[in-house]
Amino acid sequence: MTTSPCPPIADADWPDQIAEMRTGFAGALNVYRTMAHHPELLKAWAALRQHVVKDSALGAVRSELVILRAAHRMGSPYEWAHHVSRSRVLGMSDARIAAMRGMPEGEDGLVARAVDALFDQRRLPAELEAELAEAFGRKAVFDLIATVGFYTVLGYILMTYDTPIDGPVATEMAERPLSGD
Repeated sequence: MTTSPCPPIADADWPDQIAEMRTGFAGALNVYRTMAHHPELLKAWAALRQHVVKDSALGAVRSELVILRAAHRMGSPYEWAHHVSRSRVLGMSDARIAAMRGMPEGEDGLVARAVDALFDQRRLPAELEAELAEAFGRKAVFDLIATVGFYTVLGYILMTYDTPIDGPVATEMAERPLSGD
């Protein structure tokens, strides 16, 4: 039970103005069911979500690394749990996932340093931006920045409204906790 003023909206209470979104991504996760309290925002969010989640120049694995680090830095249990699950689906080991809480080596460390710079300095220093552009390409650098921003906003919403982790992910985390969880 949550005492949130904006718990995830049930199907029966889904806003008519975004009825077509209920059977897509928006109805699939509690984060978007929470955002459905503001139908105009959720509708506007859809195109950016498509790019950040599906069409990013980072690719699926790098995107998950960025999101894991951002979730860790935000202290967002929902984002952390959901992206541990998604990272596992992509074939990432629990050790690699858990390493994003520290300072991993190699490319994963480069991702962690970039996310940390965005949180701590509100920008990528020139040397780090150049290193990222060389390693991933400049479009991927833009997508890294956008991904951190996107998931930071989601984290604010999730933590403000105490959005519960979706059932299947909560079950997975209970049955297969990540080391240190």
